[in-house]
Amino acid sequence: MIILISCCLSLLIVSMDATIVNVAIPSIRTELHASASELQWVIDVYTLVLASLLLLSGAAADRFGRRRVFQIGLTIFAVGSLLCSAAPDIHTLIAARFLQAIGGSMLNPVALSIISQAFVGRVERARAIGVWGPSSVLRWRSAR
Repeated sequence: MIILISCCLSLLIVSMDATIVNVAIPSIRTELHASASELQWVIDVYTLVLASLLLLSGAAADRFGRRRVFQIGLTIFAVGSLLCSAAPDIHTLIAARFLQAIGGSMLNPVALSIISQAFVGRVERARAIGVWGPSSVLRWRSAR
């Protein structure tokens, strides 16, 4: 059950992060004295890096182990989030968002694979995917 909750929450935090930053843009502009193009990079660097590394992260999980890649991704994402919260200027924030996206790209493709591997019985797997599915839908709704 902990595995399922971890996989669902990982999808949720990676996708909610984009929404949270969109809401915080006015505060970021004021606090860090950012230009419009710098604010655009705060948003876009996350999306671009996350999308660009999904396939590579999935392949890395197949090669080095799903659990290992998931744990590394979660650690990188957490460190990136911490650096974002402590960013003294806009350039540090952009770099921290870059790091955060690297970690996020390691979480998304691995979550369903871990669920499929951890729940081996047909009924058990169907229930787990049934629980995971709505977290995936929430992910796409929050990205809008």
